[in-house]
Amino acid sequence: MSPVAAPADRRFRRAHLKPSRRRRHWRSLVKPAVKSGLVGLLIIYGVYRGSTVVAHARVLQIDRIVVRGNERLSKGEVLAVLSGLRGESLMWTDLDAWRRRLLASPWVRDAALRRSLPSTVEVVVLERQPIGIGRLAGEMYLVDDRGVVIDQYGPQYADLDLPIIDGLSAPPGEGMTDERRAELAARVIAALRAKPDIARRLSQVDVNDVHNASVILAGDPAVIELGDDQFLQRIQSYLELAPTLRERVPDIEYVDLRFDERIYVRPASAPAALRQSKPAGKELGSKK
Repeated sequence: MSPVAAPADRRFRRAHLKPSRRRRHWRSLVKPAVKSGLVGLLIIYGVYRGSTVVAHARVLQIDRIVVRGNERLSKGEVLAVLSGLRGESLMWTDLDAWRRRLLASPWVRDAALRRSLPSTVEVVVLERQPIGIGRLAGEMYLVDDRGVVIDQYGPQYADLDLPIIDGLSAPPGEGMTDERRAELAARVIAALRAKPDIARRLSQVDVNDVHNASVILAGDPAVIELGDDQFLQRIQSYLELAPTLRERVPDIEYVDLRFDERIYVRPASAPAALRQSKPAGKELGSKK
């Protein structure tokens, strides 16, 4: 019987195919081993980090507080407000809460606290700047441009060359000072700073009328009414004309500069009834 030759058809060859069952078996062995290895590494890392934190816990306690930006407020006063911060964890202490404590101090307008490794907290203080000495309920207080009372005025502030501010009191039940009146006083004082020689002469500011600021200059008893704008220009006009005004009215009680091109003067010798009604006074003509 003659042998039968099988057709040489390459479509029936499977030499390059791998059994799928063997591949699944290999993956099922590798995946658990990889997972176990990762879990082990995480545990080892956690133990290492934990031991490091424990070993350095004392190093991360706050033991140094650096204070910057303070001038009137002493470093000791700042540290007294932050009493208790030293010894807390540098990482976990609530710096916002400590900042709020600082802001409760009348001298502190703003503050920032920053962590500095390994054990330091840096404190930057922005102090309030007094613009005048407010006369409130018969007492004298340092006040800022918002009318915030900073401290009672006393000998410790004798180096401050500041004008007295009248008329700051707020209506009953609305706080100690009126913010609108404080803002008007602040604008007057800021405007005159452009001319230091005039600013140094500013002795008193009265803001009882929120639409009309009045000032008194050192060496001149006259009350000068300025309105609510053009403060520096009006003061300069008055100083230029003052000699002429004194020739015509030697004893001036007040000068009204609120009206364009006109100056009104009231003599101090005016009758009492006339002074109480506070009329426009005597017109002395154009400023020019």
